[in-house]
Amino acid sequence: MTQTDYDPTQQQRGKAKLSRIPVKIESNQPSQPKPDWIRIKLSNNPAVQRLKTRIREAGLVTVCQEAACPNLNECYAHGTASFMIMGDKCTRRCSFCEVAHGRPDPLNPKEPEELSSVIESMGLRYVVITSVDRDDLRDGGAGHFAACIQSIRNRTPTVQVEILVPDFRGRMEKALDALSQAPCDVFNHNIETAPRLYAQARPGSDFAWSLKLLSEHKKRFPDIPTKSGMMLGLGETDTEVIEVLKALRDHEVDRLTLGQYLQPSEHHMPVDRYVTPEQFEKFKIQALSMGFDHVASGPLVRSSYHADKQAAGEVVD
Repeated sequence: MTQTDYDPTQQQRGKAKLSRIPVKIESNQPSQPKPDWIRIKLSNNPAVQRLKTRIREAGLVTVCQEAACPNLNECYAHGTASFMIMGDKCTRRCSFCEVAHGRPDPLNPKEPEELSSVIESMGLRYVVITSVDRDDLRDGGAGHFAACIQSIRNRTPTVQVEILVPDFRGRMEKALDALSQAPCDVFNHNIETAPRLYAQARPGSDFAWSLKLLSEHKKRFPDIPTKSGMMLGLGETDTEVIEVLKALRDHEVDRLTLGQYLQPSEHHMPVDRYVTPEQFEKFKIQALSMGFDHVASGPLVRSSYHADKQAAGEVVD
């Protein structure tokens, strides 16, 4: 896409999305082959296609598809999904993320009802709701989160709702005020990586701000568990991982996910290293010793992967 045919209302991915980030992605290292322990489980289960069709017919979006999650087939085969609200175009340009950038469409006022209807028809007991960044909205989209939660409560009151939110940067008070109208069951905001890598990996975000968001939500809602996660392999050191985990515990984060970063395209940040399953297990042991209530740590672990089992304290492989 050239400058002359640039259309901010259209989805931008890959090179078009990442050409304007402040720290350019340059790597002279050859691509690393995926190790044997990176095994994505495929499925021919017809439930996968049925769920895809049901979601598409409802006009909904899942982060499973938009972010090219490696666990999509496994989760869909079990009839579970993590829903992404407020459209499929993000106002940020994170260089690790596959979700498209662009000028978002106006909010769909029918989305809360459409979402709760699909959740009811699927017979779900635990759902994860996430979103693109909506820096164009005064509350960052928190009010829309609350509307979706309330609609789910009205239709299926026994369903547990975990929300995976953006950082609401510059809008924290408005966002937390809005979320107080329909509190969630688990509040998740990913710290993603070490602060040293933010300018390249998370332009527009701030490490200290993300920690404050998690801390402020805990102060307002002390009985609601907070959760955060990191992707390993972006260039962080083991020492930096431990420093981030300590910072999360200092801000009273209860639950943790650690997973391997997988490069979505040649234009995204390259994989710096593949962390071994043994090292993931060591991080898990260290994190539990710091006081996290539950830790899911492994190459294919993602924030929403087996979130119901994580919430129930079950072991996640």
